[in-house]
Amino acid sequence: MAIAQVQVFAQASELFLGAAAAFTDTCLAAVAARGRCRVALAGGSTPRGLFRVLAQEARLPWGAVDWYWGDERQVPPEHPDSNYRMARETLFAFAPVAPERIHPMAGADPDAAAAALRYEAELRWAFPEPWPRFDLVLLGLGTDGHTASLFPGSPALAERERLVLAPWVEKLGQHRLTLTLPVFNQAASIMFLVSGADKAPMVAQVLDGGPPVPAQLIRPVAGELRWFLDAAAAGA
Repeated sequence: MAIAQVQVFAQASELFLGAAAAFTDTCLAAVAARGRCRVALAGGSTPRGLFRVLAQEARLPWGAVDWYWGDERQVPPEHPDSNYRMARETLFAFAPVAPERIHPMAGADPDAAAAALRYEAELRWAFPEPWPRFDLVLLGLGTDGHTASLFPGSPALAERERLVLAPWVEKLGQHRLTLTLPVFNQAASIMFLVSGADKAPMVAQVLDGGPPVPAQLIRPVAGELRWFLDAAAAGA
């Protein structure tokens, strides 16, 4: 299992710049090795700053990157809570990304289980190997230790065969679409992006091996695990 590499930046603006450079370098290496790069994006508020920096990144090999999602809310693509909408408004609207390279989850489908099956079929078509191996996965961290839409106590945490699920999240009163742990852990590179003092206790719990939470189950079997933190999230 990968040992986590941790980088701490003085403030959020520096965090986004540093994470964008690492993101770009990872994509360039994947394209050099395999001719393309496939990434899975995170939702939530923290990636906004990263996406705005990436949108201006001339080094990023835009024509060779395919964009997927690690999770999605069960909302239409125009809804303020849509992870796809956030990426579109902060990244894709300003970058030379061909529409056919953007692969959103169908959050608008009222049948979340069917939407999960369709996204799983799309992944199985795109990745012929037994488990998809993303070149890069971007993840965030909730104050309760959740990551993507894998929440504490969720039965999705025990899944070992499916690629995509639509677990019911009781605290939110809705289904969430999410990739499963085996998919995340097959990635070549995983980047956690965490900002803010409210996340500091959970960052410490995850990195110091405290009481188990979903984020601690992100353990790449043959890849790298990197944490990008601002000083507030690091408790510095």
